[in-house]
Amino acid sequence: MSKLFYCSIFLSFLYCALLVSSQNCSFDLQSFTLRNFTLLGDSYLRNGVVGLTRELQVPSSSSGSLIYNNPISFFDTESKKTVSFSTRFAFSVNNINPSSFGDGLAFFLSPDNQTLGSPGGFLGLVNSSQLTKNKFVAVEFDTRQDLHFNDPDDNHVGLDIDSLISIKTANVKLAGVDLKSRNLITSWIDYKSEEKQLLVFLSYSSYKPKKPLLTVDIDLSDYLKEFMYVGFAASTEGSTELHCIENWSFQTFGFSPMRPRHNPHNVSDNSVLVKPPTIQEDSDNKHHKRLGLGLGIAGPAFFCAVLVAFGWISFKKWRGLNTEKNLTAELVTGPRQFSYKELRSATRGFHSSRIIGNGAFGTVYKAFFMDSSSIAAVKRSKHSHESKTEFGAELSIIACLRHKNLVQLQGWCIEKGELLLVYDFMPNGSLDKVLYQESENGNPLKWPYRYNIAVGLASVLTYLHQECEQQVIHRDIKASNIMLDVSYNARLGDFGLARLMDHDKSPVSTLTAGTMGYLAPEYLQYGKATEKTDVFSYGVVILEVACGRRPIEGEGSGHEMVNLVDWVWRLYSEGRIIEAADKRLNGDFKEEEMRKLLLVGLSCANPDSMERPCMRRVFQILNNEAEPIFVPKVKPTLTFSTSLPFSINDIFSDDEDNEAAPEPEFEIRVD
Repeated sequence: MSKLFYCSIFLSFLYCALLVSSQNCSFDLQSFTLRNFTLLGDSYLRNGVVGLTRELQVPSSSSGSLIYNNPISFFDTESKKTVSFSTRFAFSVNNINPSSFGDGLAFFLSPDNQTLGSPGGFLGLVNSSQLTKNKFVAVEFDTRQDLHFNDPDDNHVGLDIDSLISIKTANVKLAGVDLKSRNLITSWIDYKSEEKQLLVFLSYSSYKPKKPLLTVDIDLSDYLKEFMYVGFAASTEGSTELHCIENWSFQTFGFSPMRPRHNPHNVSDNSVLVKPPTIQEDSDNKHHKRLGLGLGIAGPAFFCAVLVAFGWISFKKWRGLNTEKNLTAELVTGPRQFSYKELRSATRGFHSSRIIGNGAFGTVYKAFFMDSSSIAAVKRSKHSHESKTEFGAELSIIACLRHKNLVQLQGWCIEKGELLLVYDFMPNGSLDKVLYQESENGNPLKWPYRYNIAVGLASVLTYLHQECEQQVIHRDIKASNIMLDVSYNARLGDFGLARLMDHDKSPVSTLTAGTMGYLAPEYLQYGKATEKTDVFSYGVVILEVACGRRPIEGEGSGHEMVNLVDWVWRLYSEGRIIEAADKRLNGDFKEEEMRKLLLVGLSCANPDSMERPCMRRVFQILNNEAEPIFVPKVKPTLTFSTSLPFSINDIFSDDEDNEAAPEPEFEIRVD
């Protein structure tokens, strides 16, 4: 009896919920509170206005989202049709640096309430490492031209469905509007289900223009699920652009009106019609019937009230748990713990045919996960105390970092004495492989990709050095630790040697680690890693990118070892720096960009650490936002005299297992 009772209550509650969910939704907010919305990423609320990207006075890379908490129904179960919707919102795009605009914002509809993508051209909508897994309908307001997504210009609106390559775009200046004007702009977006048409209007005023800026003939019924979340997302990449939403209204319309139900047996239906009795009855019968009717109506009403209260309490608890879960996800940016069994299966028992790389940490395997049809890279550690230490360092550091030019950590495994890290698979392998192995096979990396790699690497190092809550010193920046995604964008990986430190504090002295040719002179001498030692390594890497030569390689019949920095500096002092360009490019590059990259490389590889630029300055120079740094024609000379903290054999080894040993006195001369 009790089971039947609870079942009937549940069905009644479900029926009521379906009735509520199948009605038109409407809200009109002149200011925002956290009561009805979720903020993800770098978004924030201030004085009733939502900022979607990080508010800093210096260039940064960030992404943020604002999402309405309640899912909205877009499918009418009565008519079996997708309904129409209309939204109006006022936004502004501000920038303290007029030459630093990018990247834009978007209004979106998504089947989930966790939409937070990568910074840069991904507009906070798309995860750069999972381009095909995103589901959304969005109208973008783009302030930077990104050729990867076929952007027509740097001031347009466009309709995007599951991809940032717009179905159709329009230049906003056709509506007399400039997205970069810093003015408050009002947008109206209407979707007419019957006409299968989406319209976008823009204006500086609060009056809706008669003519739409963008008209797209499209049927959204295949993309608008029964329930969707609505919101906004925005992103920046190395800019100070701020995206603010000041007010927002939204409504759906087109649901069939609820018809009254005349079912005399359904006493809980509010539309029950009760006819007055036509036969005279005695007072006792009348009393009992009134009592029965009252109980018949009051009983279900009481249970409905209890259910609503129970449902509300459960919903509040669920939201609390969900908020806690979201906060945890924000802290660790999504990595999960894998089982040893699934990683072993995905790598065919760590078979040698699946090996795609080897490094100081251990061996890297290509993994196929059959249940999700996905590919990943699994890094398997060596069984030593050092690798456990590096494992902990890598996990604790990269799990808290989010940048489109970082290799994304998917998860980890600590079982059966194994230490395993799972990363996004990079289809184009390492920069080292592409620069040398593929070039030798007659496929040199094209110049636009090389320059973009230098810019991307500068962007992520700016983030690590100056934009994280705690500064991250990588300590092992080299070509083999820079991975390339499907579009040949640089992804910095291998944080096994990284160290966290608070900003504005002296670096902790440690044993020197890294790879010879990329190590700064003062790091070799004192064993202290700072952001300037990372800058030196970056300088060597971009000289590699420009010249197609390794940091130290043999030259001539005697195979004399030649230092790349010395070789480029000598050509520069002779006024022949362009001759350092990779001969395999056959002159297919922009000379101005080549010269700039070579000079930036030399300035970063300056033996005097005080003369090296910070990574933010490098990023601005490469983006034409700052003037290049003066590079002396003659390479500066520095002299140290003390004992080295490691053997010469160790610093020439690619294996960073650093066992300190007593050494004789050496003099290091840098000239």
